[in-house]
Amino acid sequence: MREIKIKNSTQQIPIGKIVCIGRNYTEHAKELGNELPAKPVLFLKPASAVIYSGDDIVYPSFGNDLHHEVELLLLIGSDVKNASPEESENSIAGYGVGLDMTLRDVQSELKGKGHPWTLAKCFDTSAVISDFVLKEDYKLSLDEKITLSVNGVIKQEDTLASMIFNPAELVEYVSSVMTLEKGDLIFTGTPAGVSKVNSGDKLVGKIEGVAELACGIK
Repeated sequence: MREIKIKNSTQQIPIGKIVCIGRNYTEHAKELGNELPAKPVLFLKPASAVIYSGDDIVYPSFGNDLHHEVELLLLIGSDVKNASPEESENSIAGYGVGLDMTLRDVQSELKGKGHPWTLAKCFDTSAVISDFVLKEDYKLSLDEKITLSVNGVIKQEDTLASMIFNPAELVEYVSSVMTLEKGDLIFTGTPAGVSKVNSGDKLVGKIEGVAELACGIK
């Protein structure tokens, strides 16, 4: 069972479902040639895809164009369905940083056929997560900088304020189409600058004041 680790605490929370948001930064949508969404674009990852900072991402054998996507993560702390804006904000228990690793060649092929993205998004080690900081210990302003570096070179850099849909808006929308439960995670989308990684690369993802993770490509 995969668990969420809380900073400065021995508390560990079993991970439920992982809801991911696509195209939530304007420039990232543009770089992939996608229209800007009127509503959040949703897909899921299994908890079995999760690894932690310090672990290795295993390059899948069935793709050749593995991309990094650094993201703000939301930890859901209470069950919510059809949440109001206030309930949505209150249901967020904490924040982390994560990597949504994506086989871009496989995704493009699947999209071209009108098929789901599952094979491109749900392979083992495709969801890297940091420790989480509780909301009671850190107030998110959205002015925080989010960055991803590969071998010491920054590839992605933006502020969380650039998200099209903010955290509470995401929870409100997701809870309107499915129940969110304690221990669920939301990957909130990635800024522009995604690029291919190779075996032996070292990745570092950071959100100022929130969390940091580091991992290698195996």
